[in-house]
Amino acid sequence: MNFLARNAACLVTFAACGPGLAVESDIRLQGAGATFPNPLYQRWVSEYEKAHPGVKIDYQSIGSGGGIKAITERTVHFAGSDAPLSKKELETIGKANVVQIPSCAGAVVPAYNVPNVTKALNFSGELLCDIYLGKVTKWNDAKLKALNPDVALPDAAITPVWRSDGSGTTYVFTNFLGSQSESFKETVGTGKQVQWKIGQGGKGNEGVAAAVQGTAGAIGYMELNYAAANHIAFGAVKNKAGKFVKADPDSVSAAGESVAGELKGDILAANLWNQPGEASYPIASFTYLIFCKDLSTAKTAQEAQTLILFAKWCIEEGQAYAKDMSYAPLSAGVKAKALEAIKSLSYSGGKSGSK
Repeated sequence: MNFLARNAACLVTFAACGPGLAVESDIRLQGAGATFPNPLYQRWVSEYEKAHPGVKIDYQSIGSGGGIKAITERTVHFAGSDAPLSKKELETIGKANVVQIPSCAGAVVPAYNVPNVTKALNFSGELLCDIYLGKVTKWNDAKLKALNPDVALPDAAITPVWRSDGSGTTYVFTNFLGSQSESFKETVGTGKQVQWKIGQGGKGNEGVAAAVQGTAGAIGYMELNYAAANHIAFGAVKNKAGKFVKADPDSVSAAGESVAGELKGDILAANLWNQPGEASYPIASFTYLIFCKDLSTAKTAQEAQTLILFAKWCIEEGQAYAKDMSYAPLSAGVKAKALEAIKSLSYSGGKSGSK
């Protein structure tokens, strides 16, 4: 029987208290995973805890791979991942016991540290592939100059920076580059962790941001919010329509407008990179929240109920905080699909729930 139906009396008590008043008492929820949405998730946690003083939520930005491992092992209540669960990961958790919903959309940007260059640079997918394959090694290479004819580019070495941990940000970036170059796909690969041939690694978006800031001539891929918050320059990228577009919430929303129809069932996923449209930013992606459908990660019915309410709050009220933090809020169609999937969450009686 559905958890909400089985706990109607509890829900009546909650409703009687009115919005913003906590009936939860000393409830602690643990989440872990993607660094891509971490700034927004921390804001969500802060705002939710203000409205519900009896609830404490801890989200650890350990990377998408770490979050998926944690939800598979039932050591967290929810996981964050920028990459949707793979077929193998679904089989490991138990496909029938997974709810996966988009939480917001964001952009991966090519951020760089080129001394004395103040104008935003233009990049194409082909050029980014050549940089990460070691075919373009200087900032004044002819291919860079061709896309940036009005910029005085220095004769300085390029240091590519990449994620050293299993990362949904890497998943998005490499899948976009793989759509631009068969050579990149065959040599480096696509996915959360790939075989980089040159450059240096950094752990998390935070690590890549620090490496780019600390290395003259560096270029690295990171979530838009990290580049903006750390005042790191980032470039425009040539989209499918041939336009150079800088990432912002509007250009990311433009990329996601047409995918709501692809989202079906309780395991929602759709690719946003390289979408059509002159205003679309091409390295965009949903980021996802992942739950065990039977809520076997919860110890009590009240804990499970709080997890459901928090999930709904993220998709409803929480979206209002996205745009100001350089994320794209979910469109009405995607939001409706996510709320419908949340309805399938039900409590099975705590951690005794099987995989």
